[in-house]
Amino acid sequence: MQNLEENNTVRLLKDIQCCVIMPTYNNAGTLAGVIQEILSYCADLIVINDGSTDGTAEILKSFASKISVLTHPFNWGKGAALKNGLEYALQLGFRYAISIDSDGQHYPSDILRLADAIREHPDTLLVGARNLRADGMPGKNTFANRFSNFWFKVETGVRLEDTQSGFRLYPLHRLDLSDSHLTTGYEFELEILVFTAWNGTEVRNIPVNVYYPPEGERVSHFRPFRDFTRISVLNTLIVFYCLFWRWPVNYIEKLKHLHDSNSRISASVMLGVFMGIIPIWGYQMICAFALAHLLKLNKLIVVVASNISLPPLIPFIVFASYWTGCRLLGQPTLFAIGELTLADVGNVLIQYVIGAFAFAAIAAASAGAITMLVLSFTRRRQVQ
Repeated sequence: MQNLEENNTVRLLKDIQCCVIMPTYNNAGTLAGVIQEILSYCADLIVINDGSTDGTAEILKSFASKISVLTHPFNWGKGAALKNGLEYALQLGFRYAISIDSDGQHYPSDILRLADAIREHPDTLLVGARNLRADGMPGKNTFANRFSNFWFKVETGVRLEDTQSGFRLYPLHRLDLSDSHLTTGYEFELEILVFTAWNGTEVRNIPVNVYYPPEGERVSHFRPFRDFTRISVLNTLIVFYCLFWRWPVNYIEKLKHLHDSNSRISASVMLGVFMGIIPIWGYQMICAFALAHLLKLNKLIVVVASNISLPPLIPFIVFASYWTGCRLLGQPTLFAIGELTLADVGNVLIQYVIGAFAFAAIAAASAGAITMLVLSFTRRRQVQ
């Protein structure tokens, strides 16, 4: 029965033009067994030896007639290995590529799950969703995955249960494999996930099994501090790109197709930005909605614009408000924390509140003027 399932999977992967790619770095202890098991489900396996210094090269030579091997002279990082493997699979004419790790944590038998799922959802990027409550799941992995899931939802609007699994099925012709990628390490898997979702390709999770060996037997090249820091930096860059380009451009694009006048849209943006900055934390959107109703402005635009006080921007908004208050009141901006008195705290609070209203007015006027200019230009071009 098992051999019949394996043969059916081999035929299925041939039919859908799918191969398997496997980056590997110093996993000689598990590599041969993983390769042998993969070959029972897929006849087209590409292994990327990412500068291994153990017995990896000798093991790969023993499978030379059954697999394709790409070799990096040095350890370039999992992201670089994965990218090269995907590019090579595309050059060979494959439509899909399943990525799998070489440390034995993934079950090659789950290749069938991904293959069946892609027949139901063609040209989708499938991510194997591991059971994060499985026995032996390292705590740092659970936290890092939840952290990554949260920011992926913020950046793309797509909710996934597992964004860090290396067991995936990639639709090769839907990927951007140009040299413009920012990363070469583990964080590449998050980067390509975000950019693929932005390009309009559906991304979804497929449940898969996972095996976590006992602590003493694990061979992991994930460095919690270094790699988590790199993932955090990548998320920061992506969020700032969204804040200052992607979301504003998408927002303006939607505004162009509204039936409201340019002046009404601009006034709605101004009110939303103003309400999002003034120091009434927790009540900004409620008050913004109520004022939009009273002033007969576009409520949706006002509420969306009031979200300028997103968590990544709050420190900048608070400091800009405080700095503006200091300038208006002629007070110094810098002070020594250790020497603060109760009166100093009161003065700082006054400077912040006064500055917040002034800064909100400046930011609102600027946002309104920019919106008016952009709409006047883009809508005129549409009419032409």
